Amino acid sequence: MILESDRLPLVFLVDYDGTICLTQVTDVLMDVHVKHDLWQELDARYLRGEIGSREELAQLVAWLPAEREPVAATAAAQPHDRTFVEFVALTRELGVEIEIVSDGYGFYVEPALEALGVSGLPISTASTSWETGRPQITFPSGHPSCFLCGTCKRERVLRQRERGLHVVLVGDGTSDRFAAAHADTVFAKAPLSTWCDAAGWPYRAWSTFDDVSAWLRDIAADPGSLRAASPRGFICGPEVWGPGRTRPPAG
Repeated sequence: MILESDRLPLVFLVDYDGTICLTQVTDVLMDVHVKHDLWQELDARYLRGEIGSREELAQLVAWLPAEREPVAATAAAQPHDRTFVEFVALTRELGVEIEIVSDGYGFYVEPALEALGVSGLPISTASTSWETGRPQITFPSGHPSCFLCGTCKRERVLRQRERGLHVVLVGDGTSDRFAAAHADTVFAKAPLSTWCDAAGWPYRAWSTFDDVSAWLRDIAADPGSLRAASPRGFICGPEVWGPGRTRPPAG
């Protein structure tokens, strides 16, 4: 039994698409199941910062088939980083928390983790269902007054820091930059690493979760080496853009 006083005061926020899963599942589902290329134009607008992910995801879901099973089967067939399993085992051995933070469709994350043999992790993501005969998406993990992102990863970082925890972000994608702006330690692949370079934010490059596990073992051996990030101003959200915004400001 690990006593509360023995726990390392840190938490991992881990992206799913391109991080635990080795593909961008949203893009794969579009490639396989949508019979036109309009989704690529929509995604390009998101990457250029013209629309938020919530607007993009709501439109993309509407283009998916009415039958859930083939869509779920495609998601389930995606390759995953198997070293994530050993990483989770290490965090549990050390009494360290993990939360999955995914700005995607959401429905495939928990089944994929269970297929890997990992269960019981908290997941912050969208909710996609086929209950009405057509896919519909809602955003229970979105910001209450900023409606750009489907999942507000920034808020998950801030809530964990309020608990007095050192927040470690592990990610790769564009949506992760809003969390990277406030995390204490960032593990980044491209394009997230490109965002960090441009902003001057420190990060650790990584390839597999073995790299993250090696860092965690070092921290467990020397907890005093943990250093909180320097305070940074907001780069997104109602504090910057005002409340109720559904798209980033032009320019």
